[in-house]
Amino acid sequence: MSWGSELWDQFDNLEKHTQWGIEFVEKYTKFVKERSEIETNYAKQIRNLSKKYQPKKNSREEEESKFTFCQAFLTSLNELNDYAGQHEVIAENLTSQIITELSRYLQELKGERKSHFHDGRKAQQHIESSWKQLESCKRRFERDCKEADRAQQYFERMDADINVTKADVEKARQHAQSRHQMASDSKSDYSSYLQKFNQEQNEHYFTVIPNIFQKLQDMEEKRIDRIGVSMRTFADVDRQVLPIVGKCLDGMTKAAESIEPKTDSKQVVESYKSGFEPPGDVDFEDYGQAMTRTPSDTSLSNSREAKEKPAGKSKGKLWPFIKNKNKGSGPEDFSHLPPEQRRKKLLGKMEDLNKDIQKEMDQRDALTKMKDVYVKNPQMGDPASVDPRLSEIALNIEKLQFEAQNSKHTSPCWAPVQRSPLTQVKANVNPVLPTSSTPEFDDEFDDEETLPTIGTCKALYPFEGHNEGTISVAEGELLYVIEEDKGDGWTRVRRNEDEEGYVPSSYVEVFLETNAKGAMTYI
Repeated sequence: MSWGSELWDQFDNLEKHTQWGIEFVEKYTKFVKERSEIETNYAKQIRNLSKKYQPKKNSREEEESKFTFCQAFLTSLNELNDYAGQHEVIAENLTSQIITELSRYLQELKGERKSHFHDGRKAQQHIESSWKQLESCKRRFERDCKEADRAQQYFERMDADINVTKADVEKARQHAQSRHQMASDSKSDYSSYLQKFNQEQNEHYFTVIPNIFQKLQDMEEKRIDRIGVSMRTFADVDRQVLPIVGKCLDGMTKAAESIEPKTDSKQVVESYKSGFEPPGDVDFEDYGQAMTRTPSDTSLSNSREAKEKPAGKSKGKLWPFIKNKNKGSGPEDFSHLPPEQRRKKLLGKMEDLNKDIQKEMDQRDALTKMKDVYVKNPQMGDPASVDPRLSEIALNIEKLQFEAQNSKHTSPCWAPVQRSPLTQVKANVNPVLPTSSTPEFDDEFDDEETLPTIGTCKALYPFEGHNEGTISVAEGELLYVIEEDKGDGWTRVRRNEDEEGYVPSSYVEVFLETNAKGAMTYI
C-alpha cells in the first residue's frame, strides 16, 4: 500500500499523523528516562542500605565480624553493593543506548519531516497558482468573446442604419474585427494554458505528491522500526546484567552456606576464655569442734586471714566471681582482662603499633628520596623544605617504638613473636617473677616426690631465672616438661635430676606425650 496513490488527497491528515509519530517518540524517550532515574535511585538506596549495615571500624561490630554468620552477612552486603552497581549499569545503558540515541534521532526526524512537508506545500502552492492562472485565462477568453459579440452586434446595427455615415460604419466594423481578434488570442492562450495545467496537474498528483508521500511513508516506517529497536534494547539492557546479578545472588547463597555454627561456638570460647581453672571444692568447716577454724583456700571468702595465711597452696581461681571494675576499654596494658584475653589484646596492640611504625618508615623513605632529588636538582625544590616533616616522622617513629617496647615488656610472659593459642598470660594483676612474697613455687617443690616427665620443650628465647622457683634456660635448649601451664603463664620443666623450675610458657614450645603418665591438660 502506497501513501502516494492511496492518500493523494490526505495531505493535512498525513501532516497530523506524522506529528503524532514524533510526539510518540518523545513520549517513549521520556518513559525510558524515568525508568533510568528509577534504576539510579534504586541503586543509590541499595548502596546506602549496604553501607548502613557495614560494621563500623574500631567498634564492637568489627570485632564481632570474626563469626561465620557475621562474615556471611558482610559478604551478602558486599554482593548487594555489587548488585546495586548492576542497576547503575542498567541506568547508564538506558541513557547511552536509548535516550541519547532517540534524542539525536528526534532532531533528525523533525528536520526530515519539515523538509518533506515544505516540498509538499511548495508543490501544492504551485498547482494552486497554475489553477488560478488557468481560471484567469478562461475568464479573459470568456470576457473577450462577450466583447466581440457586442462589437459585432453594434457593427451590424450601424451597418443597417441609413442615417449613419460610412465612416462610422467602418469604425464599428474595425472595432468588431479587433474584438474578434482579441477573443481569438484569448482562446488560443486559454487552450495553451489549459494543456499546460493538465500536464502539471497530472505530474503533481501522479509524480510530485506520490514521491513526497513515499518519502513520508519511508520516514514513518523507519520511525516505527526505530521504536521497535529501542524497545528490544530496553529489554536487552536488563538481560545483559542478569548473569552478573545471578553471580551476586550466588555469592549471597554461598555466603549463607559458609555459616558454620560449630566454628562460631569455638570462636565464642576463643573470645571469652579466661585461662583460669574452675574453683576447687569448698572444704567442710566443722563448727562443732572446739578449734580455730581456718578458712579454706578455695572458699569464696575474701578474708584478710586467708590471704595472709602462708600455709597451703592456692589452687582455686575465683575469676568468675570477681566483678570487673574497669568499665570501658580498661588500662592500656589490659591488666583488667583474664590471661587469655589479655594475651590476645597485647598481640593486637603490638601488631597495630608495628603497622604504624612501618607506615611512618615508608613515609620517611619517600621523603628521603624526594630530598635526594631536590639535592641533585635544586630547580625542582628546596631540600631544606623536607627537613621539618622528616623530623616529625622521626619523632613519631621513636614514640611508636618506645610504646611498642613498653607493650613488649608489660609481662615477663610476653614474646616478641606470635604465640600459640595455648599460651596463657596471667591477668587482673601485673604478673611478676616469683619472689619470696609469692611462695607458691617453693612450696610446690617441698616434700614432693619426683614428678614424672609428661613431654619435652624447646626454649624459643633465653630466660634468666633470677627469682626463686624459676630456672634459667638458653635459646634453643631442650628440656623435659613435668607440669603443664595451669593458666598462670608458667610451665614447670626439668634439666636433670637436680635442676628443675618454672619458665614463662610463652618462652618455650611444648611437645606433650599423649599417653604420658601424669599428663594433664588444663587448657
